[in-house]
Amino acid sequence: MNIFFDQSARGTSQRLDFAIVGGGLCGRLVAWQLAGAGHRVALYERGDAAGTQSAAWVAAAMLAPLAEAASAELLITELGAASLERWPRLIAELPEPVFFQRNGTLVVWHAGDRAEAPLFERRLRANAPAALFDNGFVKLAGAQVAATEPALGTRFAQGWLLPHEGQLDNRQVLSALAAGLSARGVETHWHTAIDAMPDARIVIDCRGLGAKPAWPALRGIRGEVARVHAPGIGLTRPVRLLHPRYPLYIAPKENDLYVIGATEVEGEDMSPVTVRSALELLSAAFAVHPGFGEARILELNAHCRPTLPDHRPAIVWDGARTLRVNGLYRHGFMIAPEVADSAAQLAEALLARAVSGADSFDDFRLRTRWPEMLHCEHAVPAL
Repeated sequence: MNIFFDQSARGTSQRLDFAIVGGGLCGRLVAWQLAGAGHRVALYERGDAAGTQSAAWVAAAMLAPLAEAASAELLITELGAASLERWPRLIAELPEPVFFQRNGTLVVWHAGDRAEAPLFERRLRANAPAALFDNGFVKLAGAQVAATEPALGTRFAQGWLLPHEGQLDNRQVLSALAAGLSARGVETHWHTAIDAMPDARIVIDCRGLGAKPAWPALRGIRGEVARVHAPGIGLTRPVRLLHPRYPLYIAPKENDLYVIGATEVEGEDMSPVTVRSALELLSAAFAVHPGFGEARILELNAHCRPTLPDHRPAIVWDGARTLRVNGLYRHGFMIAPEVADSAAQLAEALLARAVSGADSFDDFRLRTRWPEMLHCEHAVPAL
């Protein structure tokens, strides 16, 4: 399908400063930041303004850099810790309310799975910055577990509280960003598929798995979640259950809504949730609190997270006018503010011609907070 990009919506034929292709979480954040800096920005997204086709629509949106260190390297946990501090300020600027909570994460395990606990702790200490452990890793025993999360009563004899972690409502963020883009004058083109990149001084490709034709190393990691309505349980923070097969998380949102997830499957299958996955998710949730047996299933959703071979996010400049931002994997909401900020900074440097060749790119990269994420295409053939 050929699309003619009408730039008359702003009443001017002036060329766009930035065209952002892909309106998931990262694309919206980049557009929001660049428009806030006074640039002329357009965003093109094949899905709707609500973001229902994006991986971000299915996410649990937990902001848990220490808990995620069980399976993520130091770069990811540092990005997560920095992004967690940015989220409240970002949300405060958005034109619609967004549920944000920073009550921490509770990690528990059943007695039969107690061998998982020391393994989990060792992985955290190996992969997370030492600063995250400063009053950020509290061991609980006996009545302390019940006092911390009364809804769990005496079901768990031990646990850990990671008190500085948080969560937000993923769908409210997508909606608020869409409204914010409009308020900041971004030309938004929802329901717009493209065959060729739009005309702009700088193009920023944030298409996730949609960018695979231009980035063959990308692959999908399927995740499956359940959203249930469970009045009367009353969890006050996300709970993670250690288990050798079902490392479950339960994230309580507003109005007795819970997002339950655990599965991670190699492959780009976008079909509905399997019976096996649904049984595992819901059985594990029931084992955390029997009240979930009476919960009402609102949705069973699956989506594929865009992932690079090293499981790191990457911002790649093609040496001309295109940036590609991708590979946020399962850490999208946790790290997106810092990834988007880095991408916006590089995009502005390219626009100003402060970066125009390999040498200036290397100089810019070394001055940034996260040089590991930035690449010049000709210098990294594996990407």
